[in-house]
Amino acid sequence: MVNPRSFLVLALFFIFFNPSLGGLVSFNVLDSGAKPDGKTDSTKAFLNAWAAACGSVTPATVYVPPGRYLLLDTIFRGQCKNRAITIQIEGTLVAPSDYGVLGNAGNWLSFEYVDGVSIYGGILDGQGIGLWACKASGKSCPSGATSLSFTNSNNIVINGLTSLNSQLYHIVINGCQNVKVQDVRVSASRKSPNTDGIHVQLSTGVTILGAKIKTGDDCISIGAGTNNLWIENVACGPGHGISIGSLGKDLQEPGVQNVTVKTVTFTGSQNGVRIKSWGRPSSGFVKGVLFQHALMVNVQNPIVIDQNYCPNNQGCPGEVSGVKISDVTYQDIHGTSATEVAVKFDCSSKNPCSGITLQDVKLTYLNQPADASCVNAEGMASGLVEPTSCL
Repeated sequence: MVNPRSFLVLALFFIFFNPSLGGLVSFNVLDSGAKPDGKTDSTKAFLNAWAAACGSVTPATVYVPPGRYLLLDTIFRGQCKNRAITIQIEGTLVAPSDYGVLGNAGNWLSFEYVDGVSIYGGILDGQGIGLWACKASGKSCPSGATSLSFTNSNNIVINGLTSLNSQLYHIVINGCQNVKVQDVRVSASRKSPNTDGIHVQLSTGVTILGAKIKTGDDCISIGAGTNNLWIENVACGPGHGISIGSLGKDLQEPGVQNVTVKTVTFTGSQNGVRIKSWGRPSSGFVKGVLFQHALMVNVQNPIVIDQNYCPNNQGCPGEVSGVKISDVTYQDIHGTSATEVAVKFDCSSKNPCSGITLQDVKLTYLNQPADASCVNAEGMASGLVEPTSCL
C-alpha cells in the first residue's frame, strides 16, 4: 500500500519541477555561475537567473543561497511573462568596496517596470563607508548609488531585508503602486550623508510596517506625488526622523496627501515628525496627514513644520514657499525633547498652514513642559496639550 504522505511529497516535487503543469519553478544563482566568495563578480549570473524567472510562464523563484555575492550596478527589467516572481535571499549581496566603481551610477540594484515581484530576506551591504569619508574630507567625490530601487513598478513586496551602509539612500520607491515594505532593517552611521532609510515618491498605496532604521539622514522621507501612504510600528534613531519633503523645489510639483504615521518611536533623532518645504514658489501641497501614537526620546525637534528651507541660502533668499499645508493632525504624541522648543510651526506667509490639530500632546524638556512656536499657523488644540498650543 502506498503511503499517502509519500505520494503527496512526490507529487509536489514533480509539479515543482514541471512548469508545464503550472507549478513553481526555481532558479538558483549558483547554477548560473554565481560565486559566493564576495570577490567574484556575479552580476551576469544574477541577471541570467532573473531572465529565466522573468521568461517563465508560471510563478518562479530566484534563489540566493548563503554566502557573499559581489554585484556591480544591476538593472532587473520587467515585461515578464508572469506576475509572480519571488527573490529568496539567504546570503549577502555586496557592492564594490571601491566607490568609484559605482561612481555616479545613481542606483546599485534597480528594478524597473516589474509587476508582482517579492523580495524575502537577505542582506544588502552597500559598503558606503569609503564614499562617506571622501565626502567628509571636502574632496571632489562621485554622488554614489542608492542600494535598492523600484521604479514604475506595481504589486511589490519587500520583507525581512536588511540594508547596511548604503552609499546614498537605502531603499527608494519611485512611481509605484501597491507596495508593502515589512520588517526591514536599515543601518548606517549617524554621520553618513544622504543615506535616507526608505524614500517614497510619485507612488500610491505604499505600506511600511515594522521597520527599524538607524541612519544619517531621514529614516523615512516622503517626496512629491505620494498618495495613500501608511507607516506603522517604526523605530527611528539615529536619523533625521520621518519627513514629508523637502517639497517645493520645483515650480510645478504634485502634492502629498492621505498619509498616516502611527505607533512610531524616535530615539536620539534630529527630528520626530517633520514637514519641510523650500522657501520658493511651487504648486505643491500637503493635506490629509495623521501623526498618531508617537514616542519621542530625547529628540531635538519632535514636531516641526519648516517652510523656509533654503540650504546654503542659494536659490530662494527673499522668497516664500508656495506649498500649501492643510489638514494635519498630531494625536497622542509624547516624550522628551532635547531642545526647549518641542513644537515648531514655521509656515509660509503666502500660504499659512491651516487645519492643524493638536490632540493629547505631552512633550517635556529637562522634566518641565517644553515650549511651542507658531508662525503663520492656524488650527486648534484639544485634550491635554503640553507645551501650550500657540495655534
